[in-house]
Amino acid sequence: MNFRRAGRAADAPEINLIPLIDVLLVIIIFLMLTTTYAKFSGLEINLPTADANKQPEPPNEVSVAVTAAGQILVNKAPLATVSVAAISEALRRAAGDAKDPVIVINADAKATHQSVIDVMQGAQTAGYPRISFATQAPH
Repeated sequence: MNFRRAGRAADAPEINLIPLIDVLLVIIIFLMLTTTYAKFSGLEINLPTADANKQPEPPNEVSVAVTAAGQILVNKAPLATVSVAAISEALRRAAGDAKDPVIVINADAKATHQSVIDVMQGAQTAGYPRISFATQAPH
């Protein structure tokens, strides 16, 4: 009695899927147990807050205000022209004979970037390297 089918070759290789599936499941379980689940977080930064009281104005401080319209005021005195040379001259007059004054720039939030850069260039031209920007504490 020959129970073989007629269309099949006797030496054809067979792939048994059940042991293959068992091996893959063992590999998956091994990987799940050995993998560390780390939480990838971004760079955490704690920014400083400015809750300190305002210190009294030192005498060697020159206040420069830049309005939203582009007008520049040096120690609350408006400038006729907003060129770098005019700003530099106004800073020299406002500083007087003070040695190494601090230029404090109070710029409006809607002021153009170029007007603030002009003030910085004027301070550099006048020979005042110490520049500070005034900010407002959040409400």
